[in-house]
Amino acid sequence: MEIHELTLTEVQDLLDRGELSGTDLVEGLYTRIDAVEDKVQAFLELDRERALAEAKEAGKAQIAREADPGPRAGVPVAVKDNVCTMGWKTTCASRILFNFRPPYDATVVARLRQQGHTVLGKTNMDEFAMGSSTEHSAFHPTRNPWDLTRVPGGSSGGSAAAVAAGEALFALGSDTGGSIRLPAAFCGVVGLKPTYGRVSRYGLVAYASSLDQIGPITRTVADCALALGWIAGHDPLDSTSLAAEVPDYRTFLRPEVRGLRIGLPKEYFGEGLDPEVRGAVEKAVQQLEEGGAAVLEVSLPHTEYALAAYYLIAPAEASSNLARYDGVRYGFRGEGSDIVELYSDTRRRGFGDEVKRRIMLGTYALSAGYYDAYYLNALRVRTLIRRDFEAAFQKVDVLACPTSPTVAFRLGERTDDPMQMYLSDIYTVPVNLAGLPALSVPCGLNHEGLPIGLQLIGPPLSEGRLLQVGYAYEERRGPFPRPQL
Repeated sequence: MEIHELTLTEVQDLLDRGELSGTDLVEGLYTRIDAVEDKVQAFLELDRERALAEAKEAGKAQIAREADPGPRAGVPVAVKDNVCTMGWKTTCASRILFNFRPPYDATVVARLRQQGHTVLGKTNMDEFAMGSSTEHSAFHPTRNPWDLTRVPGGSSGGSAAAVAAGEALFALGSDTGGSIRLPAAFCGVVGLKPTYGRVSRYGLVAYASSLDQIGPITRTVADCALALGWIAGHDPLDSTSLAAEVPDYRTFLRPEVRGLRIGLPKEYFGEGLDPEVRGAVEKAVQQLEEGGAAVLEVSLPHTEYALAAYYLIAPAEASSNLARYDGVRYGFRGEGSDIVELYSDTRRRGFGDEVKRRIMLGTYALSAGYYDAYYLNALRVRTLIRRDFEAAFQKVDVLACPTSPTVAFRLGERTDDPMQMYLSDIYTVPVNLAGLPALSVPCGLNHEGLPIGLQLIGPPLSEGRLLQVGYAYEERRGPFPRPQL
């Protein structure tokens, strides 16, 4: 079997037995990248020699630790291009950072390197993580490996497409309103948005700081459990990081759901949901019920206000966070006869249309005379949404629902209609507003052969339970097909 056909768990076993090395993995994955990347365009930066050099250094460090080696590492990781990586560019898919090379690693990358893992390359994304299709990249769109005329989802579309296409075994994404889960659903892979604070955000280029979270994208739930264990944990460099013990998430991987209570939020099964998506999700829940889980209907009554609240809170925070890009300290520099003209020209030419749209929305929402009417009210709605989830979790252990109301749409289909694009996130943004963990698992194909995602949502720090339910469902579903490229 070729390396790109293996799962992360299988590769880790081969590494532990000494039957594979990090350099073998880099070579095998770059062979696959050479074969399919021109079709998928999942990456923004690839450097075979640098990746091989990192793998060789990691191998030498492993030998030096031979007295107490622990599990052998060496997995090359595809990293979303808004996560800082020393030695590799971090552009956020924006012209304004077109050649920025950070002088440090994000904590998640530093942890992976310390464990012997290496960077494979940097993946494409919607500019500054603002989008649902990876069409808002300043450099090129990424294509869905299942159908090259369709989007991979966003904003972590490059990471999800790379895993689906076999170009990577594991990728890092970030999720502000669904940016891990939506691409995972569209590309037929597994994506986990952890509890807010479970994974360090230090070194993640900020979009909306109270919503952003880094998480893994993998082929299987077992792979996701392995990857989450590598990156989770408290970080003193991140003031929002949770000082909570990190369990071995692999211990939750058992095909047992008997006695668990699964809630179906009725607001997630209403108008706008594709009938085939609904059918696939209901079939998945039925399989869990056959395994002994109890299924109950629950209500999240403020769901209808979530999208509006999100598109006030997130742009408001983006307006503040992106003020630092002025052309003076780093990145693209425009022209002007004075400092105001310099700032204006830099930001006009450096930012894309979607980023400008959200900065303007956020600035307006925070402006004098409108702050109370818009931003403050959005924060109140956020509290109500969080309380809805708290009430639901008094009755059930896990919520099950669609990840997206539709399958992947065609490239260019929604770029001129921002509202339709935003509606792709209608089932994912409430999770970020409440700071909860959520897992997207493939649960079927529609009549065109496009993947459908089942979303599992849990209370804070319930990643283990989500992985348990996801794994139990995978065991009943059986192996999921892979795209043919």
